Amino acid sequence: MITTDFVHGAPTWLDLGTPDLDGAVAFYGGVFGWQFRPGGAETGGYGMFLLDGRTVAGGMTVTADQGAPAWTVYFGSADADATAKAAEQAGGTALLQPMDVLDQGRMAILADPTGASFGLWQPGQHRGFGHVTQDGGLNWVELYTPDVAAAREFYGSALGWGTFDVEFPGGSYTTVNPAGQDENAMFGGIVPLDADPAEAQAGPHWTPYIHVPDVDAAAEAAQRLGGTVRSGPVSMAGVGRLAKLADPSGAGFAVIKGDPEQT
Repeated sequence: MITTDFVHGAPTWLDLGTPDLDGAVAFYGGVFGWQFRPGGAETGGYGMFLLDGRTVAGGMTVTADQGAPAWTVYFGSADADATAKAAEQAGGTALLQPMDVLDQGRMAILADPTGASFGLWQPGQHRGFGHVTQDGGLNWVELYTPDVAAAREFYGSALGWGTFDVEFPGGSYTTVNPAGQDENAMFGGIVPLDADPAEAQAGPHWTPYIHVPDVDAAAEAAQRLGGTVRSGPVSMAGVGRLAKLADPSGAGFAVIKGDPEQT
């Protein structure tokens, strides 16, 4: 599960790049109850989404030439330079080489061999999430990839992940966990890209899942506020109820209410 223990290789941070930051603030405030605290001039407009005063994500304005609207998942690293080098040696690409972010930490943006992008975060003054797992916090992450076996090998080499296959009716699901931990520490999954039409059109990528008290209400709120329901809501035995959504600018994400029998 995702925690605030800031374990190497586990999700540590999440941020949104959007062409309409004011619109995103209104949208995510309406769907999740998040507030937004803008940064100063030294942050280039980067600010923090908060829930009850605890950090849940970051947000910033991006232009069309900087990239499409999207959420980026960051994985913790004790040494961002070494992890970035390991990722490149495993066939990945550094889209943004490791760099200091004031005194807050050190970051990099990488892409795996299929092009799915993700971030690294080496903590400084900003360690990462202040709230996860429960309502309004990151609860799960999923990689959509054309090659599950290659993804297991790449992320195992770059971040030290272990994997575990969970059997469901109709097939198995590959989960991932930090190095040295077992499946009880799973925080995400690896899914064949063609398994979900709602995700396939975006190409290889990571999708964050935010926990909510009511998936149907979150989907209705997203539509009311100008977003899109990409798929669902649907219930999955042993998992919970979930839906795939997008904000008004097109950044995709998912919401989930976990099965209480699995918590």
